[in-house]
Amino acid sequence: MGLFSRNKTNKSIHSGERTPSLQSESIKSPQSARIPTSSFGSLPTVAMPKPPDPNVDPAAYLRSIFAVRERTKFVTNKAQRNKLNHFDVDMSKWSETAQYVVSIVKRDYAPEYHSIPPHGRWQHFEVGGRPRVDQLLATWTSQIDNQERTRRLIDLFVVSVLLDAGAGTTWQYKSKESGRFYKRSEGLAVASIEMFKSGLFSSNPDQPHQVDARGLKNVTPEMLARGLQSSEANQLAGLEGRAGVLSRLGDALGNQTYFGTDARPGNMLDYLLSHPSTLASSIPIVPLPTLWDVLMDGLSPIWPSTRVSIGGVSLGDAWPCSTMPQTPQSQPWESIVPFHKLTQWLAYSLMAPMNKLLHIHFAGSELLTGLPEYRNGGLFVDTGLLTLKEGDKERGIEAYRANATIKGQPNMEVVPLFAVDDDVVVEWRAVTVGFLDAILEEVNAQLGLFAKDGLTLAQLLEAGTWKGGRELAEVSRPNTKAPPIMIISDGTVF
Repeated sequence: MGLFSRNKTNKSIHSGERTPSLQSESIKSPQSARIPTSSFGSLPTVAMPKPPDPNVDPAAYLRSIFAVRERTKFVTNKAQRNKLNHFDVDMSKWSETAQYVVSIVKRDYAPEYHSIPPHGRWQHFEVGGRPRVDQLLATWTSQIDNQERTRRLIDLFVVSVLLDAGAGTTWQYKSKESGRFYKRSEGLAVASIEMFKSGLFSSNPDQPHQVDARGLKNVTPEMLARGLQSSEANQLAGLEGRAGVLSRLGDALGNQTYFGTDARPGNMLDYLLSHPSTLASSIPIVPLPTLWDVLMDGLSPIWPSTRVSIGGVSLGDAWPCSTMPQTPQSQPWESIVPFHKLTQWLAYSLMAPMNKLLHIHFAGSELLTGLPEYRNGGLFVDTGLLTLKEGDKERGIEAYRANATIKGQPNMEVVPLFAVDDDVVVEWRAVTVGFLDAILEEVNAQLGLFAKDGLTLAQLLEAGTWKGGRELAEVSRPNTKAPPIMIISDGTVF
């Protein structure tokens, strides 16, 4: 059984009459992403390392991938009992929400559900039906081997993902290659690959198609604004934050253990392939926690120093949450919920080129969670499963109206607005993680897919929840296409 058990009944799965019940002891990671293995034979099982002990090293635990699902489940359990601090939960909307996600998946992929790619940045590069990554690969001569091709794609994907924070409701990018306009994540993807191809992130004029520390340190906010076509009339939200992230990425790439002497993100490939935990089977098998450590430890300098810390160690995308259970004996770390959204988005995205070009398999990829951001979370609000409580709604509306007085900020289709560290947002993101795990089982059941034939969480994010959340926003707020709750962010979380 998954997070929500299915009542035994002969009624149609579309009847909407089942009431899910919590089986908290059965909370578990969804099945891992599948890769074709027929050409490589049966893959060996890889044991995962144990999570850090939070009573010994709470910072290491909260920075681990294990902690995200383990900590957010406390909030999800309260949501099932309608005991959240900031949201009312109407579980009668559960089946209807799943039915909506199923309709999106069926519309775009039925009956070829196995063809759904895992969630990742690669698909954003292909907006408009243009295979931009494949076209980029085709420009490199046959003398460039697959390992170097993979390094270059890792270079590109790291920068593109880190630039992929919320773009705002009005910004758009005109492709220099096609002349078409793109917005939001796809616009940032097209902009980032065109900047990459121009050599903006490289310090080597003889090799523009790379990212290195010196190249990043040379990128000023003004240069980034030009590359992203951000102006007073076409403002990109969080531009200064994005420029800061790139500059700090340049600092992080000085870690030669992970990124080599030429300080490129792509050199993490060599670290992963040579790591003692990597198995040289019929294909290379890398434990997901090994990739996670590279991203969390190697890229830790990019996160703002103002983030929550324990013992002087910054936790990254982790925040106090009043919904977490507290007793007089509780330790301070127990109130904190980690998400690590951008790091998870990086992990999902970087696995794709390594798998496609070098057939690297990442064991334990099911440890990654659903991404706690405003499209996935907005799905649950716009379907009525979650409703912001009145006092918080009024506070958020007041904040929206104050923000609307600032030039360039949205001022129509009013929705509640909160800072990224607001307790409302932290609770919303935490319950989103748990609900995404749970709705995967419900969606697979409604599709009639079970066991190894079922969608993985990465496929559900790609084909269902993220897309469904966006499309609901477009219908509910057609002028801005904004989520039902807006978040003030500096470009380093979403």
